[in-house]
Amino acid sequence: MDQNVIDFVKGRRIAVLGASRTGKKFGNLVCTELKQRGYQVFIVHPEAQEIDGQPCSPSLAALAGQVDGVVISVTPGKAVEALREAAAAGIKNIWIQQGAQSPATAAAASELGLNPVTGKCILMYAEPVGSIHAWHRAFARLFGQL
Repeated sequence: MDQNVIDFVKGRRIAVLGASRTGKKFGNLVCTELKQRGYQVFIVHPEAQEIDGQPCSPSLAALAGQVDGVVISVTPGKAVEALREAAAAGIKNIWIQQGAQSPATAAAASELGLNPVTGKCILMYAEPVGSIHAWHRAFARLFGQL
């Protein structure tokens, strides 16, 4: 398994960018799943004060020193800015969720000296892995992609 994946899931305090007030974004699912798996989750939203009953932080800068990593589940255009904000806050372990990645995010992560995970779903790696994600993980392992 990739060292960046190992380092990321070892951290238990995770910020999530991409949860919405409507509750219909993948970021909301990530928040729920990670909490159920025992992670301490911090939702970052520039406008909402709370989402799903959980308080939000307005920025990654507000969480500097409080989190071990950040899951980015926003559009690629917003992801590049999120990477810059993470670097400025001293957050090195970054999970760029599928759909948020692009050549620009890869270049920015490298330029900023971050430890990104790309092309993988956090829910397949954050232990304990269950449900449909356990099947996905088994297939990934079978085909040498884990």
